[in-house]
Amino acid sequence: MSNRPNVYRRLIGYLRPYLARVSIGYASMVSATLLSLFVPQIIKGAIDRGLAAKDMKVLALAAALILGVAVLRGVASFGQRYFGLWLTHRVAFDLRNDFYDAVQHLPFSFHDQAQTGDLMSRATSDISEVERFVGIGLMDLTAVLLLASGVTVAMFAENVQLALLAMGPIIVLLFATVRFGGKVRPMFKAVQEQMGALSTAMQESMTGVTVVKAFAREPYEQEKFEKENKAWFDRRYTVIRTWANNWPFFTFLIGSSVFLLLWFGGPLAIEGGITVGSLFAMLSYVLMLNGPAQRLGFLANLAATAGASATRVFTIIDMPSEIVETEDAQEMSDIRGQVIFDNVSFAYQGGNRVLDRVSFRVEPGQTVALIGPTGSGKSTVINLLPRFYDPTEGRVLIDGVDIRDVTIHSLRRQIGMVLQNPFLFSATIEENIAYGHRDATREEIVAAAKAANAHDFIMHFPEGYETMVGERGVTLSGGQRQRIAIARALLRDPKILILDDSTSSVDTETEHLIQQALEKLMAGRTSFVIAQRLLTLKNADLILVLDHGRIIQRGTHETLLAQDGLYREIYDLQLRDQEEFRKATQVDAFDAEPR
Repeated sequence: MSNRPNVYRRLIGYLRPYLARVSIGYASMVSATLLSLFVPQIIKGAIDRGLAAKDMKVLALAAALILGVAVLRGVASFGQRYFGLWLTHRVAFDLRNDFYDAVQHLPFSFHDQAQTGDLMSRATSDISEVERFVGIGLMDLTAVLLLASGVTVAMFAENVQLALLAMGPIIVLLFATVRFGGKVRPMFKAVQEQMGALSTAMQESMTGVTVVKAFAREPYEQEKFEKENKAWFDRRYTVIRTWANNWPFFTFLIGSSVFLLLWFGGPLAIEGGITVGSLFAMLSYVLMLNGPAQRLGFLANLAATAGASATRVFTIIDMPSEIVETEDAQEMSDIRGQVIFDNVSFAYQGGNRVLDRVSFRVEPGQTVALIGPTGSGKSTVINLLPRFYDPTEGRVLIDGVDIRDVTIHSLRRQIGMVLQNPFLFSATIEENIAYGHRDATREEIVAAAKAANAHDFIMHFPEGYETMVGERGVTLSGGQRQRIAIARALLRDPKILILDDSTSSVDTETEHLIQQALEKLMAGRTSFVIAQRLLTLKNADLILVLDHGRIIQRGTHETLLAQDGLYREIYDLQLRDQEEFRKATQVDAFDAEPR
């Protein structure tokens, strides 16, 4: 409960950069509200001094005044609505930008656990709920409270005793509305959280639709989605039931005020203790609150929803990043590519060590192959180099400089990555190649594609480099995606490369093309390769054999093969077949030559 005001105060803070528009919008709202308060007084004068005295001039003047007030109120209402809606969508724009920026800068440890569907729900559904309140909703709430205050003052000015009687139910209404808002806020938080779970279920099913269809699991996915959808409906139904139970009570309280005015004010007007016009004015004031009072319940509902949604959004925005630049971080440029791991250890979020006191040195231009069983720490080594994570102990140095002492952007600008399953964006082939070098010319892009053996298949598409790539590159084959990823890395021209050279999912010809492209890419660069292929191991300057987070063997292919140990076991189990196939291929090629 104590944190709730901070959420609303923070939301209102998003209006601060637009004080001029806020001032105009709220001035228009105040003007429209105050003008409304004059209408019952005009009608009161028309009844007491016009109808009672049968004076047509008074009635005509009253009619003209009401028309003038309507015109002025229309202008003020336009200003209120226009600027209120502008602020609504501008705040949503700013909040969504802040949220997206926060998600982009959160560390990999966050994304390891976060659900994409839940993040999408926060960025869309939650921010939509917030925007409805913080702009026009907050302005309407202020207008209702201002109107209630103005009505109270006007009624007491007419008759204190009748005002006290009429205001009793209205005061109860205000307290009931505040209580209602506090009651439904946690309900709406539960609704929004379930919407995140629902979005996650949908996102996972749609992303994995190929697997779903391949295993004929559509009924299971439908059942899973229906379960989450029903949970969302049940939570929403709880809010609806609470709303339905309170809404008639709000309406009854307004009716009670009208009843009290007529019951006690009618006889008083007959006896002359109050004029008919004054009684009518008081009835008008109470009825004037009917719509706003009902809207107050809606606005309390809206405020509760916005508070719950804002809490979910700010939870992400306020999440601290584990990867933090030092205040005096320097720019990294013109590196040679020497890499040193100095007694490096790492554990994911306080768990068991994934790396345990790992040390090695790589000179500029050398190729390092990382090999070992699943879970041995190969991926962790390459994730520490661009600071996706920071070591829990030890240092990673490039050209003798601790990478924690340089800016993250300049560090990652020196590193290129080509992974086993490269990610392509829903954009053109040209845009995907130039992703890391946005100001590259077409000639530079084509040169990179040619070096990556991608130019020929690109030109077979009718639109060439302007061909749109489907989501995640689904319209391209695995080999084509990988060659575009290699072209992307070539165009960036990094001094350090991180590669996963697995080509087990492509045919022999494509594998040969990819290998040629990788050789061009690795030339003259310091390369870290998670090795799956014998050729990579044979050409590596240094092979690191990892097991349970430790380097248990190191050396060249020939050196390690001459030793007993894990490397030789892996070679015998996984790589000897590659060697024999390669020799057989060479023999067949020799026999096929004309003599």
